[in-house]
Order: sequence, then structure tokens, then C-alpha cells
Amino acid sequence: MQKVYLDNAATTPIRQEVIDEMVNVMQTDFGNPSSTHSIGRSAKAVIETSRKTIAKYLHCNAQEIIFTSSATEATNWILRSSVKDFGVKRIITSKVEHHATLYTVQALQTEFGITVEFVKVLQDGSLDYEQLTDLLSTEVKTLVTLMHVNNETGVIHDIVKIGLLCQQNKALFHCDTVQSIGKTELDLQQLPVDFLVAAAHKFHGPKGIGFAFVRKNLVLQPMLFGGEQEKGWRAGTESVHQIAGMAKALQLSYDHLETERNYIANLKQYCFDELQLAFPTLKQNGKNTLYNILNVVLPLSPEKTTMILFNLDMKGIAVSRGSACQSGSIKPSHVLAEMLSDEDLLKPSLRISFSHYNTKAEIDYLVKVLKEI
Repeated sequence: MQKVYLDNAATTPIRQEVIDEMVNVMQTDFGNPSSTHSIGRSAKAVIETSRKTIAKYLHCNAQEIIFTSSATEATNWILRSSVKDFGVKRIITSKVEHHATLYTVQALQTEFGITVEFVKVLQDGSLDYEQLTDLLSTEVKTLVTLMHVNNETGVIHDIVKIGLLCQQNKALFHCDTVQSIGKTELDLQQLPVDFLVAAAHKFHGPKGIGFAFVRKNLVLQPMLFGGEQEKGWRAGTESVHQIAGMAKALQLSYDHLETERNYIANLKQYCFDELQLAFPTLKQNGKNTLYNILNVVLPLSPEKTTMILFNLDMKGIAVSRGSACQSGSIKPSHVLAEMLSDEDLLKPSLRISFSHYNTKAEIDYLVKVLKEI
């Protein structure tokens, strides 16, 4: 059976060069980075070289990069420390954020009694920046947490505008850049963010490793105690091979960015055009979207909604839900619930996300199978 992987917003295949790098590190730099002997120092050198590589591509200081197990962990740490240690009394976010943000904010509200305000999301998936301006015009110590690129729709938010608004109103700005790092240029010398989080498996690196950017002069409290790793902020022996793999993956993503971006953008356009030919009343969810994510409402009857992912999977096609398309689920996407009409929420929506490994032949197969459904 043909296998077609079109769920790259969920995770990406690891590049072979990244696998080779990780295997080499596991074989040759197996020492504990905290050990003082030469084998330990060699492992420590791998970590610090990786930190410098990441910092180089993001145009920041290497000491501003902190390694974590995931972007979820980094978000939990940053938001919690901001409330506990920086005196944040209010968090501004949106209802289309990743659950790593939404559930953390909810927990902090319950635990510390902070105020939570939600920026309105417009029908095209963009944020109401006028409302954000109004929300920021208070004296309350505030943190804004808004993502760069939405993981379901691919809608791009103007984080430069958000960051400048935060600076003008003395608010902290935490940004989930999980879907954009490695896929678009980010210059942290120019970008007005205080905190940023990323995960390696979204840019063809390994799972279980990510990082946080913490702007210098912002001193967070440790998330884990027990050692001096990561400036004393995250105790525990570092996963040297995963860190090396993440740095290699980011380097390759940026070294090939222009070529791969153009290829994927053309593939996405081809997919949308072919889907529109097959389903003339098809709608795209969201405007101003990143070049690798396409989210569409299919003009199919609601009874086909619950089984569409199952039927695609049976044909070897991996895509994600955008609405209540998951087998056995009747709950719509929390992102699309903010954007779509009740009628469109009942129809099957699909998130199709691409990488440079995909081909037009795979798109043709997807459209063929959807027409049969």
C-alpha cells in the first residue's frame, strides 16, 4: 500500500544527516558533560558548540539559549516563573493557542488567581490588534503569550507588532515559535520578544528535545533542582546526542531554507488548486498562512466527518483533523471553533502539512482518495 505522509505540522521525518550526527555523538562523545575528565569535557564541548550554532541562526547570544525536553516544558517553565518570580498578575493570550499554553495559563489562574484576558480571533484567523492595544493600556503587571504561526491553520501573527505593543506598555512577551523556527527567518536582535520556545522534531530533528530563548537580564527561577546544568535553571544530565541532532537539524533547515521554502510553497498551491478542481465549493481556513500548512473545509456531508481520517489512513494517507474529523470524536477543533460558522464546523476539515520530502504524485493520490470518499 502506498504511504503518504502529509502531517508535517505534527512532526517531521528526521533528516539522514541528523541521524548520522546523533549516532556519531552517541559513539564518540558518550561522557557525562559534567565530568571534569577529557571524555566529559568532549561531551560538554558538543553541547556548547550546538548552543552556539542555534544562537548563530537566530542572531542571539548563546547564553540566551536554554535546552529543554520540549517546547511544552519550556512554556510551562516560563509562564510559571513569570507569575511566581516576576510578579505577573495578568496574562493576555488567545483561544487559538496550543494547549501547552492554554492549559498552563488555566492552571496558573487556578493556583495563583491571576487575571486571564483573551484577544479576539477574527474569522480569517488573525488577531484583533486594536483590542490587544486596549487590553495592554493598564498598569497591571502583564505577560502576553501569543504564537507566531498557528499549528492548525498556519495563520501567521504579526509578532513584531505584538512585541512593540508589549514594549510600549512594559509587558513581557512569550512567543510559541514551534511552527516557524527553521521555516522562516527570525532575528532576535531585531525581534521584540522576551521569551521564545521551539521543538526540534518540527524541523526534521529528534523528538524529546527543544529549547527556550530567554532574553538576557531576565532571570528565571529553576524549573528542576539537583544540578548546575543549563545555568542552574534545568538540573539533570543533558541529552548530548539529541542536542547535537537539534543543532544539526536547525543548521540544515536554514542552509536549505530558500530552496525548500519555494518547493513546499509550490506544492501547497498545487494541492489547493487540485482540491478546488475536485471540490469547487471547498474553503480554506485562515488567510496569510505559512507556506507549509493548508487547512480546508471539505464540502462533504456531516456523516462523513467522523470517519474521514480513518478512511484516509486505510489508504495509507496521514493527515490531521481540523474539525471533528477524528474517528470517534464529535468535539470540534478549539481553533476552528473560534473562526468557523456552526454549519462549517459540522463539515470535515483537514490540515494538510507539507515538507520537502513530499511530491505532486502524493498530492494526486490524496485528491483521488478524497474524491472516492
